Amino acid sequence: MMHIDILIIEDELPARRKLLRYLGQLQDDIQVLAECATVDEAISFFEDGGKVDLIISDISLQDGNAFDIYQEIALKSPIIFTTAYNTFMLEAFESNGIDYLLKPFTFDRFEKAWRKFLLFRNQPPNILTSPTEPSSSQVYKNRFIINTAKDSYFLEVDSIAYFLAEEGIVRAIEMNGKSHLMGISTLKEIEENVSPTQFFRINRSELVHKKAIVRMERYGKNNLAIQVSGQDKKLITSQSATADFRAWVQK
Repeated sequence: MMHIDILIIEDELPARRKLLRYLGQLQDDIQVLAECATVDEAISFFEDGGKVDLIISDISLQDGNAFDIYQEIALKSPIIFTTAYNTFMLEAFESNGIDYLLKPFTFDRFEKAWRKFLLFRNQPPNILTSPTEPSSSQVYKNRFIINTAKDSYFLEVDSIAYFLAEEGIVRAIEMNGKSHLMGISTLKEIEENVSPTQFFRINRSELVHKKAIVRMERYGKNNLAIQVSGQDKKLITSQSATADFRAWVQK
């Protein structure tokens, strides 16, 4: 019998108790490492080095949306989502989701999701594609079209130092410091259109071009401050991204 470590992200105490009761009814060696009620608590769990085999996550939390967690943290764990809303399904399956349970759900429905997780866990590693490895058939953009009120023009990907997402908009910052408003509202969509060998998501809001990196230095406990071309300010890696970034930048 394999040992399975779990993180529960749920802001309602009765819902957490129900999940613990259901987990206790399963015939597996299970340990719940933590129960988080907020986005910040969950991010802190991962930034402090927390690792689990499975996440069971509500979506609407006390301080925001659970997808804020999964934008900040480079996750490798599968997620079973539990929610009272059926409007987040597409986002759920774009965020390592393997099942989507609508509240209130029965033990039978929960057990079905659990069996799906076990099937996923027992898959040979080479069946699953790592999100950091580009598919050989994937075609990435060499340029973006920037639309303005007056006209449209092309922005070459090679000239971009980094992408910045803030307040619901995304900007491309060139190596000469010039800023361009993208016609795309999420950094995730940008990530899907640029090569992962050239661009890396260093935190929740910044996607940096390897070519633009001038120097790096330690910043705090487990962060790096990155100097990029054309910018006085330094970009700071999140603690959860730092180790993967170090490996990526040396390739």
